Amino acid sequence: MQTQTVKEKITEVVLSQPEDASYEEIMRELAFERMVDRGLTDVRAGRVISNDEMAGRIRTWQK
Repeated sequence: MQTQTVKEKITEVVLSQPEDASYEEIMRELAFERMVDRGLTDVRAGRVISNDEMAGRIRTWQK
């Protein structure tokens, strides 16, 4: 599998948007794509936590 360049990935996301997409909608999609890529990189590198650990962290934020 060939890895896309950043420019190719951005182009793909932009071209997948409807013609009447706003600047904000396109930027939101690009940000979402970046977050997904970062998450997948973290998973592949083993940088994950359990659901229980995440629930505990969230509880501390709610205090």
